[in-house]
Amino acid sequence: MESKVSEGGLNVTLTIRLLMHGKEVGSIIGKKGETVKKMREESGARINISEGNCPERIVTITGPTDAIFKAFAMIAYKFEEDIINSMSNSPATSKPPVTLRLVVPASQCGSLIGKGGSKIKEIRESTGAQVQVAGDMLPNSTERAVTISGTPDAIIQCVKQICVVMLESPPKGATIPYRPKPASTPVIFAGGQAYTIQGQYAIPHPDQLTKLHQLAMQQTPFPPLGQTNPAFPGEKLPLHSSEEAQNLMGQSPGLDASSPASTHELTIPNDLIGCIIGRQGTKINEIRQMSGAQIKIANATEGSSERQITITGTPANISLAQYLINARLTSEVTGMGGL
Repeated sequence: MESKVSEGGLNVTLTIRLLMHGKEVGSIIGKKGETVKKMREESGARINISEGNCPERIVTITGPTDAIFKAFAMIAYKFEEDIINSMSNSPATSKPPVTLRLVVPASQCGSLIGKGGSKIKEIRESTGAQVQVAGDMLPNSTERAVTISGTPDAIIQCVKQICVVMLESPPKGATIPYRPKPASTPVIFAGGQAYTIQGQYAIPHPDQLTKLHQLAMQQTPFPPLGQTNPAFPGEKLPLHSSEEAQNLMGQSPGLDASSPASTHELTIPNDLIGCIIGRQGTKINEIRQMSGAQIKIANATEGSSERQITITGTPANISLAQYLINARLTSEVTGMGGL
């Protein structure tokens, strides 16, 4: 794997980030992590895979440039092997190219494209790989995706040239790295813990959300699940009705009916009310359905920068509605949208 890059004195430590789909990540990790272990040992590069139940994951490769090229070569050949294997079961005759997606700080993309596209054209012509730089930045980051496709050898040559550009033109200013977002699943709250629904089970939700609202939701029981909602299990116990849901949470059936209804008022800045209402009222209806509370949003009053929200229901319904409203606001303010 000798290359002009290391001869040219550019053999320095570099970090390259790749964006991969779950299936690709599985292929890189291999059975019991054997494939990635072998890649780490043979290339000498550090290979880290981001955590999280996301459709996309970030694979970070760090090391001297020659180690990075070895790691890239192993990944490119592994993907080619996957393509060949998948083709043996399909009638397709033409072999699709191997495709890798790099995540590059937007401030370096200009150098990669070059004046009037001259640099990217030169890379395409000299390596035979297809290279495309995304026009938009990845959500909530200052990074862009750079897609490379071609034969494994073309990809390796292409990565070498991109590394040279990145070393010659370091990123300017602070980079906000792209973090893939979890698949947007509904969030429910039970017994002081947030859960996301995945397939058949309620899975404890990532800490950030739980911690964020632990205070607002100290002891909220499971919301009664109306028969219209699909039953979802809590803590991997199949539930079939709101009665069982309430029993699970130590609530007697019918407790909600006898609990006195109370009212709680919130004021929300006008510019954030949209994220709570959602397109054509979808979000507010979701909150009403999940919390079981009645929620009224007052009309905007002239000269006021805030809107009044009135929540009516049992204390449990109200605190769940408050939690869901806070979750919407937090996701809007911190850019975690889609929760």
